[in-house]
Amino acid sequence: MDVLDEIKLFLGCETPDAWIDEALKNQDLLLIDHAHCEKKAASTAMTLMFRYVDRTDLLNKMSRLAREELIHFEQVLAIMEARGVEYCHLSPARYAGGLREIVRTSEPGRLIDVLIIGAFIEARSCERFAKLAPYLDEELAKFYRSLLKSEGRHYQDYLNLAEGYAGEPIDARIAEFRALESALIQREDEEFRFHSGVPG
Repeated sequence: MDVLDEIKLFLGCETPDAWIDEALKNQDLLLIDHAHCEKKAASTAMTLMFRYVDRTDLLNKMSRLAREELIHFEQVLAIMEARGVEYCHLSPARYAGGLREIVRTSEPGRLIDVLIIGAFIEARSCERFAKLAPYLDEELAKFYRSLLKSEGRHYQDYLNLAEGYAGEPIDARIAEFRALESALIQREDEEFRFHSGVPG
């Protein structure tokens, strides 16, 4: 089983076709928000490195992840510049905030939950890159397919860290986040974003 098949089993639902249709109509906005997502992913990894300084495996994985996400950020910016798309501020999707609503406040539960959320965000990104690619122009399709390997590894890194720090099965906790993530993906959203739900 390759990582994309694993991700499809991990997620509770596929990206709805209505979101794909909206993405194809709003490709400039897709790229702008994609750039924001890469920057936020690097920031999340750095935040974990500053907060959990005594966990060497986390430090190493998050350091590599942050570097890769910043390279992806630069690559998206380069594509945008070549296409005359201006990088600008966007209001965030409610997706990540929605996932954080059930994060526990005490440790190690908080860390485990944040890592599970990281796994879901990376998994959903990977699934959307793969689902979008067949409908995009050759350059963008090639770029999105090139991200699958690293995004898939990021999903695995987050999930493996969560399982390792828990010291016990976390299937039930993953199932809670899976149900929430699926609801966010299938719910209507008024604003289109890379991780938004179906168009309102």
